[in-house]
Amino acid sequence: MGAGIQWQLKEGSTATIALAGNPNSGKTTLFNVITGSRQHVGNYPGITVERKEGTVNINGTRVTFIDLPGTYSLSAYSEEELVARNFLTNEKPDIVVDIVDATMLERHLYLAIQFFELGIPVVLALNMMDDARKQGLRIDTKKLAKVLNCPVVETVARSGQGKKELIETAVKHALEKNQQWTPLNISYGTELDLVLDELTEIIHSNHHLTDRYPARWIALKYLENDTEIIRHGKINDKISTQLEELVSRTKEHCIKTLNIPPEAIIADYRYGLINSILKDNIVTQEKSRQERIDISAKIDTVFVHRFFGPILMIAVLYSMFQVTFSLGEIPMSWLENFFGWISATATSIIPEGLLQSLIVSGIIDGVGGVMGFVPLIAIMFLMISFLEDSGYMARVAYMLDRVLRIFGLHGYSAMPFIISGGIAGGCAVPGVMATRTLRSPKEKLATLLTAPFMPCGAKLPVFLLLIAAFFTDYKAQIMFSITLFAWVMALLVAKLIRSTVIKGESTPFIMELPPYRLPTIRGVFIHTWERTWQYIKKAGTVILAVSILLWAAMTFPSLPEQQTSQFEIERQSALRTIGNETDRQKALVEINNKEGQTALRYSLAGKIGSTLEPISQLAGFDWRTNIALVGGFAAKEVIVSTFGTAYSLGDVDPEAADTLSSRIASDPSWNKFTALAMIVFVLLYAPCVVTVVAMAKESSWRWAIFATTFNTILGFTMAVSIYQIGTKLIL
Repeated sequence: MGAGIQWQLKEGSTATIALAGNPNSGKTTLFNVITGSRQHVGNYPGITVERKEGTVNINGTRVTFIDLPGTYSLSAYSEEELVARNFLTNEKPDIVVDIVDATMLERHLYLAIQFFELGIPVVLALNMMDDARKQGLRIDTKKLAKVLNCPVVETVARSGQGKKELIETAVKHALEKNQQWTPLNISYGTELDLVLDELTEIIHSNHHLTDRYPARWIALKYLENDTEIIRHGKINDKISTQLEELVSRTKEHCIKTLNIPPEAIIADYRYGLINSILKDNIVTQEKSRQERIDISAKIDTVFVHRFFGPILMIAVLYSMFQVTFSLGEIPMSWLENFFGWISATATSIIPEGLLQSLIVSGIIDGVGGVMGFVPLIAIMFLMISFLEDSGYMARVAYMLDRVLRIFGLHGYSAMPFIISGGIAGGCAVPGVMATRTLRSPKEKLATLLTAPFMPCGAKLPVFLLLIAAFFTDYKAQIMFSITLFAWVMALLVAKLIRSTVIKGESTPFIMELPPYRLPTIRGVFIHTWERTWQYIKKAGTVILAVSILLWAAMTFPSLPEQQTSQFEIERQSALRTIGNETDRQKALVEINNKEGQTALRYSLAGKIGSTLEPISQLAGFDWRTNIALVGGFAAKEVIVSTFGTAYSLGDVDPEAADTLSSRIASDPSWNKFTALAMIVFVLLYAPCVVTVVAMAKESSWRWAIFATTFNTILGFTMAVSIYQIGTKLIL
């Protein structure tokens, strides 16, 4: 063991515990079980990687749990790994709870060994112990704790088993260690030990980065060619040059003598240490490997079969849409009726005028149009969460790699696509962020530029609205077709980009397939609620604000007094000349409707929409649709809320039903081909503002602006083609 590095922990007041682990280790599930609803989600400062933290009170100690990004190592290969490492070294948590999959102990202990080398106090959580026992694995946790010199606790995150013991052990260990960091020194053989000592001595004597990291750990990172550490080391050019020259000579020697670089030797010795630990009767197999039935492997013979796998995948996705519409119609009608009742009540209570228009048309009809789709969104998120938690999503990525490589992408491109809405209902922002898992900059850029084509949760309300208006007999089929079309367009555009502006070979695909597990009801509902709440929160904040702004743009400037007077004269004339009460009321409604449409067209938004109409009408879009599409640049849900406001301010058909979809269906300027053109344009045109910012952060503003411009041109070209060909065929 090396010399200790100490920071003071104030006993009896607060403690910070970081939860770390490989992807698919059950880390986030355990975090949700521990913190429940007492958690906060945000981003790390200046970085778009999500940060989750929750607070729990334990015997008077306020304990903050941080859910670190899933990572395989503490190297700077990806932003998630860098974020996890920087959190540990900058914010110095009192303890790290390393969650490992007990069924894959050898692989998952690799990260634990790196924690030990960094010196941070660790508690090992052996998760999925129920799966380990089913596989006939017996783990001597006491012996493992003694060998690793850290507490080891058995857990089953899905059921919460071991939660209390883990928390108490972690807090106790944190107080005992009092943040004394004691790095573990591992021998890396004669080829590296001597040079490690030399590097460590140079680093230690010159205090090179030792204010943040242990000296020997820095030496290891230089040998591993860690770009972030080397970059920080440039602050002292003289020392940095000396270290890099020594590392360069060592690398040359290793390749000449062993034909492998130093970083590979380091990895081999770490795994060698893990193997020697586990072979000491710590892990025993009650059943022989030949006799043991590997359920996941048996299932995969069908689910990832070269022929049957893709067919089953398509069937699963199609079934998901069928279930969504079948189950969601009733609660959706309840919400529509509820908002209709609120609108009618507000109209009767609030005197006629601008305030009534703002509340009813701007807020209730605007936001209500978006909120009405919550049941469908929630059901879709529920099924997506089930597929993710079961382990099937990883299989989808594995199968799609065969296709993606043809188009210059990578198997890991599948996850950003899926997260963005490849299985409808995602979000392009985390999808764009997920491109960090791609090591090749060219594959990352191609994925980042095409991920926003997917039918994200923000686009779904628009699609659902138009499907309800024009394709009521084929809801699931149309929704499924939209998803397939999004994939086709993403792949074709990716191929175009990879063949022109960002040429390059595809990189090999290696992915760990987690075992199949039956998701817990609690876990699935937590994940579903998190996503649905984000949608609701967006409707109540961003969409509300934009809806009010668009209402103002659709209300002001108001009609000149002369035109208002003319409509009043028409009303008075109708009252005098039409004897039949029914005909009189119908005439009055038509006059009011005409006045509303004239006022809307005269407004600022109407003028903008009318200005664009000569071009947009090529795709069948009138001035009213243009207003909605311009608002959609802010957030795609705004399209629905804008339609709600626009059709509320002036109904095109006084006989139309109260639902927004029926109002659009009764508008003579709409038909099925207009709807299809609209669906394709919304699917493809410029990403929302938040996504554009995320794209700029992950690449550059040049590429973000390119995506905004190119996607809009592509979307409009496709929309024009569909409308023009469709309307000519129907004639």
